[in-house]
Amino acid sequence: MKLFASLTSPYARKIRIILAEKALPYELVVDSPWEANTRVPSVNPLGKVPALETDAGEIFFDSPVIAGYLETLDADPKLLPADELERVRVRQIEALADGVTDAAVLALLESRRPASLRSEPEIDRQIDKVDRALDALEARANGRDWMYGNALSLGDIAVAVALGYLDLRFPQHEWRREHPSLAGLARRMFARPSFVTTKPPVG
Repeated sequence: MKLFASLTSPYARKIRIILAEKALPYELVVDSPWEANTRVPSVNPLGKVPALETDAGEIFFDSPVIAGYLETLDADPKLLPADELERVRVRQIEALADGVTDAAVLALLESRRPASLRSEPEIDRQIDKVDRALDALEARANGRDWMYGNALSLGDIAVAVALGYLDLRFPQHEWRREHPSLAGLARRMFARPSFVTTKPPVG
């Protein structure tokens, strides 16, 4: 398999972590869709990473789709429950965590616009989304070792990736102070080899 990814993309990091947890071999093709000579549009018409090319040459893009594909392979641990309704519940946790990442990315992009074009209300609106989602995830994590069930799931990975992205791009956002259960989850997840080896470079 080939994974097209940038080293700072949280969505790509989620897939790299899944691949590491499942010990699936793959080739990492580092490519930023922001570069003029990027190959990303040739594997994803939306011009986004990650994109995964399977051993058979089929291409999947969008991190939830790729995560779903990787669950079909004969590789443990399984990160989604066998029961269909329980799978939906874990995917909802993933969607909420991805929503945190989405809002943080939009806030970052807005903050990097020239001052004359930048909208502080829009940045605040996106950060409000982050905070509301973190409150919901905190309520879910309270009193639990895992976001769902009694073992590592896709929900844990997605939540921890989102929290790691906040640390990378918004270190001034003290999310740990009001979300102690998420802080504990992050501490445990960040210590896993899959997270250590995929920690994004600063910059």
